[in-house]
Amino acid sequence: MEWIERLNDAISYIEEHLTEEIDMNQLGRIACCSSYHFQRMFTYMAGVPLSEYIRRRKMSLAAVDLQGRGMKIIDVAGKYGYSSPTAFNRAFQSVHGIAPSSLKKEGVSVKSFPPITFKITVKGVEEMNYRIETKEAFRIVGVSVPLDKDIEKNFAVIPAKWGEIAANGTLQRLTGMMDTQPMGVLGISTCNDTEPWRYYIAVSSSQAADGLEEYTVPAATWAVFPGSGTNQSIQELERRIVTEWLPTSGYEYGNAPDVEVYLNPDPANAQYEVWIPVVKRQGENRSGAAEPVTCQPPQAHRPLFHGWSLPRTQPRGTFKISLSNSSMLLECAASLCHSRRISRFFCS
Repeated sequence: MEWIERLNDAISYIEEHLTEEIDMNQLGRIACCSSYHFQRMFTYMAGVPLSEYIRRRKMSLAAVDLQGRGMKIIDVAGKYGYSSPTAFNRAFQSVHGIAPSSLKKEGVSVKSFPPITFKITVKGVEEMNYRIETKEAFRIVGVSVPLDKDIEKNFAVIPAKWGEIAANGTLQRLTGMMDTQPMGVLGISTCNDTEPWRYYIAVSSSQAADGLEEYTVPAATWAVFPGSGTNQSIQELERRIVTEWLPTSGYEYGNAPDVEVYLNPDPANAQYEVWIPVVKRQGENRSGAAEPVTCQPPQAHRPLFHGWSLPRTQPRGTFKISLSNSSMLLECAASLCHSRRISRFFCS
């Protein structure tokens, strides 16, 4: 399948550039998606963040160079892009559990991490409920925080922002401002490849911003997955979307943010929707035969708010939240964010 072939082509690109700086935007272009979506897909499918996979591959080859070829540590460090032996030593020890100088001794064990190859395994054990919706642009009002291009570095940023706006009263203010669809507290990431990434905590509102940030989420087509449960249920839903639904859905990632819509504030049984931006997959005709595809860099779009959603397929026009719910909502959101180590910066 072409979608999987693209991912494997991206892995080949990584292998060919392990001694150079790997261009994350180029990986996205190879896979026909943004670098953000590529990192997310990789993390869910491989079970390890992309940056850690690259580190492991480099350190696997570095061990061969040191142990099998007798190269000097400083030369191997430079070969794999480390500016100093100290930085290289830290990376090497994090992967192998020993210092690179230890390889001078006989009988020392090191680890080998071979290149990943993606394949599709269709299980079909458990159904997934979803709907495809084309939505008009909508305005949001809230706060934002900048995100790093390496999504691993954002794991601590988002929970801290949720805690900050809960403590200073901003979250309570936002819940009182929501008055247009989608009704719920939103988490949205602006993660295209043409401008800085940001994470927004916001609501859809027609009211004046009055010191808050505002943005317009552009019109897009979304695959909407409802869900309910605890923090682990969101992470599991997102993993299944990427690993089970997306490869065989006939869709691929669109150039819009992922959105999480929190529909109720109960931390023990949160109800939410996960929105995945989608477009019809290129390269397949009606008979299912593959056709040539030329992937272009993602088009620029207006930054959107992305982020936190609670999967739940229920009518969305009747949802209301009072100021008294805001503390529970924060508890729910913060709990979800802390646990979602591999999700959007989301909290993920």
